Amino acid sequence: MFTGLVETIGTVLEYKSLDTSETGGNGVSITIGDCSSILGDVHLGDSISTNGVCLTVVEFDEARTQFKVGVAPETLRRTDLGDLGEGSKVNLERAVTSEVRLGGHVVQGHVDTIATITNRQADGNAITFTFKLRETENINYIVEKGFIAVDGTSLTVTHVDYDTFEFSIMMVSYTQGKVIMPLKPVGGTVNIEVDLTGKLIAKQIDVNLASQIGNPDSALARLVDRLVEEKVAKALGK
Repeated sequence: MFTGLVETIGTVLEYKSLDTSETGGNGVSITIGDCSSILGDVHLGDSISTNGVCLTVVEFDEARTQFKVGVAPETLRRTDLGDLGEGSKVNLERAVTSEVRLGGHVVQGHVDTIATITNRQADGNAITFTFKLRETENINYIVEKGFIAVDGTSLTVTHVDYDTFEFSIMMVSYTQGKVIMPLKPVGGTVNIEVDLTGKLIAKQIDVNLASQIGNPDSALARLVDRLVEEKVAKALGK
């Protein structure tokens, strides 16, 4: 679990395609450096959020200045990590501990979809970014003033357009210097993780409705039957 508060920006030192690997085959390995500030307590098997993707540390150097992760094919399909290359900058955050203040929101590091930057506009010393979702059904879990993780950064949604499948956030000056998003142009991509709470509520509603519809004695089924009877009676003039 993560907070969405990026700790440092790392640099991809090596991006290597693998035919067979610990990632399950046809994945890649990525070595990331310039991140000694978060590796002082690193252990093999630790989780580090990399552009919002929860990845497992499989190797690190003795000086603790760089680490290596493996990326499975499914992760490459779900995220834009496949677009990285040597020299790419990435947001990094270690998994939370019991002593960490939850200053952002609960972030799993399980990316839901990719979004494309469709607009960026200065607003004083802040920047408003607008994004369009690739898997458009995820717009249903995004609400104005709600949480969202963009490349692993916890941000507040400022606007949602459910017709165009777009949403916007505003990034203050302080955050701009701590994350990679200001480096990305219009047309660039980001990893999106919607708020888990919304997905859980939607799933509970779906399951509950399916259960009631399938039960002729449920309150919902009886209500539907009554409404249908009233409509039929009205149509027949009774």
